[in-house]
Amino acid sequence: MSTNPSHDFSWRHAVLVFLLLFPLASLLMFDPIPQDVAYHHFVDSGRFLGVPNFFDVVSNLTFLLVGALGIAFCLKNHTDPSHSAWLVLFTGVSLVSFGSIYYHWSPSNETLVWDRIPMSVGFMGLLTALLCEYVHSRLSSLLIPLVIVGIGSVLYGYFFEDLRLYVWVQFIPLLTLPFFMTLFSSRFTHQGLLFSALLLYALAKGAEAYDVAVFKMTGEVVSGHTVKHLLAAASCYSLLIMLQRRKPKV
Repeated sequence: MSTNPSHDFSWRHAVLVFLLLFPLASLLMFDPIPQDVAYHHFVDSGRFLGVPNFFDVVSNLTFLLVGALGIAFCLKNHTDPSHSAWLVLFTGVSLVSFGSIYYHWSPSNETLVWDRIPMSVGFMGLLTALLCEYVHSRLSSLLIPLVIVGIGSVLYGYFFEDLRLYVWVQFIPLLTLPFFMTLFSSRFTHQGLLFSALLLYALAKGAEAYDVAVFKMTGEVVSGHTVKHLLAAASCYSLLIMLQRRKPKV
C-alpha cells in the first residue's frame, strides 16, 4: 500500500466513515445517559497539606508537564499540516491539569465540566491528527469544527443530562485508531508508539474502573483513579515521543 494518503474516495474511506459515525448513531438510539453522582465518590479522600483528595489532585500535575513539553515541541517544529492538531492536543492535555485539579478538589457535576472540556479538546485534536496524517492532509480543516463538537458534547451533557455525545467524543479517536493504522498508511515512522499510547490509556481506564481494588492492593496508599492519571499522562507522553522520533518515510 502506498505511504501517501489516497486522493480518491475508496472502500477504505467508506469503512472509516462507517466506523466513525455508526457508534454515534447507535448511541443516539439509546435513552439519554445521565451523569451518575456516585462517580464523584472516589475512595482516596485523604487530605494532606490542606489539600483535599490529595493524590487525585496532585497527580494531575503530570498532565501539565507532558502538555507543556508537547506544546514546546510543536511550537519549534511547525513542518506538517497536522501540526495544529497536535498543538491543540497538547494544549488540551495541559489544560486538563487545571480542570481536573479543580474538579478533584471538590468533585461535583459542576466542576466535572471543567475537567471534561479540555479532555474533549485533546480527543478532537487527536482525531484530527489521525485524519490528517492517515487519510488526507486537507482534513486538517476539520480541527475547529471537531473541537466545537467536543466542547459542545460536554456542555450538552451537563445542561441536558445526557452523556451520549460525550461518550462518542471520548472514545471514538481511540477505538478507531487501530483501523486508521490498518486501512491506511502513515507518511511517518514510529507509528507503533500510537498503539503504545492506546494501550496505556486502556490501562488507565481499567485503573479508573477498579479505583477501590487498586487502593486496597496498594495498602491504601494509591487509588485506581490516581493511577489512571499517571497512566493517561504516560499515554500522552508516548504520543510526544512518537512526534520527537519519527521521520518521513522514503
